[in-house]
Amino acid sequence: MDKNFNKLDITAVILAGGRGSRMGGTDKGLQNFNGTPMALHALLRVGSQVGYCMINANRNLSAYESFGADVWSDGSDEFAGPLSGFVVGLEHCETPYLLTVPCDTPFFPQDLASRLLRGLQDDDRAGGADIAMAAHGGHTQPVFCLIKNELLESLLAFMKAGGRKIDAWTATQRTVLVHFDEPRDDARAFANANTLAELTALEQTT
Repeated sequence: MDKNFNKLDITAVILAGGRGSRMGGTDKGLQNFNGTPMALHALLRVGSQVGYCMINANRNLSAYESFGADVWSDGSDEFAGPLSGFVVGLEHCETPYLLTVPCDTPFFPQDLASRLLRGLQDDDRAGGADIAMAAHGGHTQPVFCLIKNELLESLLAFMKAGGRKIDAWTATQRTVLVHFDEPRDDARAFANANTLAELTALEQTT
């Protein structure tokens, strides 16, 4: 592990606050992946990578609270998308960095946090980048970001102006892409389950 990596500098937020519209309106984070609710699976997978974890959820809060992490909702019923989860995470982040992880991607890298942090630190701009975003197979993965905690004000201003897309906001910041395309990386690393059929298909790959 990188000698400059300290997991206590990072808080993770599990993004489970969506409508689940492509999954029939069900609460996606509570759907089972191999017998474990997807949000809990994500929490267990990221927990060893960071110092602190929280969950962003807007329904069934007591079920999420039973997982043992702090649970925070958007504070509105708009279901404004993943950026609302970013806001929640930054509002409650007491560490230098926030790591964002969706609840529906069960094979995300187990060294995600350390590699994204290295990407921030290795950026050749003065002071380094402010956001590191994962990329895989030629595609960016905008819901997998490591963000400096001082960006809350910028994000709030972006959303107040009507912005909702993650990549539109990160394009206004000093952002670096971190590629997860090494031979050791799982080809399924960023495969997500938007539908029950996709969830079943992912289960069958284990």
